[in-house]
Amino acid sequence: MNTKESARRDFIKKSAFGLAGATSLLACSGNNKNNGPGLKFKGSFKDDDFSTIDRFKGMPIKATFIDEISWDIPHQNWGVNEWEQDFIAMKKMGIDTVVMIRAGLGWWIAAPFECILKTEDVYYPPVDLVKLFLTLADKYEINFYFGMYDSGRYWLSNNYMKEIDLNLALIEETWKKYGEHKSFKGWYLSQEISRRTKNMSKVYATVGKYAKELSGNLTTMISPYIHGVKTDQVMSGDKALSVSEHETEWNAILDNIQGAVDILAFQDGQVDYNELPDYLAVNKKLADRYNMHCWTNIESFDRDMPIRFMPIKWEKLLLKLEAARKVGMENAITFEFSHFMSPNSTYLQAGYLYDRYCHHFKLNR
Repeated sequence: MNTKESARRDFIKKSAFGLAGATSLLACSGNNKNNGPGLKFKGSFKDDDFSTIDRFKGMPIKATFIDEISWDIPHQNWGVNEWEQDFIAMKKMGIDTVVMIRAGLGWWIAAPFECILKTEDVYYPPVDLVKLFLTLADKYEINFYFGMYDSGRYWLSNNYMKEIDLNLALIEETWKKYGEHKSFKGWYLSQEISRRTKNMSKVYATVGKYAKELSGNLTTMISPYIHGVKTDQVMSGDKALSVSEHETEWNAILDNIQGAVDILAFQDGQVDYNELPDYLAVNKKLADRYNMHCWTNIESFDRDMPIRFMPIKWEKLLLKLEAARKVGMENAITFEFSHFMSPNSTYLQAGYLYDRYCHHFKLNR
């Protein structure tokens, strides 16, 4: 072996040893989300040291959807302990209401509902999520709204009576099985529409009124979406509704569902940020016209990324919270805390969003 080759091998051995030693040192120094991977410091800087002008106050989020019968976001496969930790985190953030977004979607249901199992081709669920969520809501004094069953086919194919009949039976069974829970405070009409299924108002009207009648006038809620530039239909070539067109169409829809719906909570993610204040103002105007409470559904996932769906950038969330505050929204619900804002989420970014939110609203962790 010549001298150069021997020197080269000695260098590689020393480099490898040094790299292994450095890796061990980093591992020992910790890898938590406050310090960053492998870094340890005394916290000599604070977020406020680098904040720009405090222009945005924003309105706090007081409610969240719970989505475990998912359509387009991954399951986290949580059990009882994980869900309880998340209810604790919700409570710390100031959330006082959870809305189970749906009792089922297509083949999948959240609890063994006999009325659905008898007539629909669905899988038998291994866990009663309704009982789990209500039990935790009781324990942590959080209001619970029950979301209806979405067939994913009947109302979309104009078979509205089938969708209605399914949900009327579901309301009866649900109220009988779970109505005694102190946290059971309302109903969510889960079918989401914009303009394409305006006859869906027949489902809203019939199902909403029946739920209120059976449960002693508990609150009912809908969360439709604006037919804006970020909807799948428009991105596929359809035309977005202008603010005035949105007002005209929804004025007609809301006129059909008076007395059946108490809370109108439009989703806020289908329009651009610069357009949002105008649409929110119309939503508030419409709700006031029909004596409905006006909430905003603050989407805490990012529609602007090529990946569906990741936690939203804090700056974007704050812009939307401020727009909602300025137009006088009564409350903000998010879709949804557990995946996109929770410190327990499988998305690392969600915990950081939780930190930014809590810091902004001066909430103690």
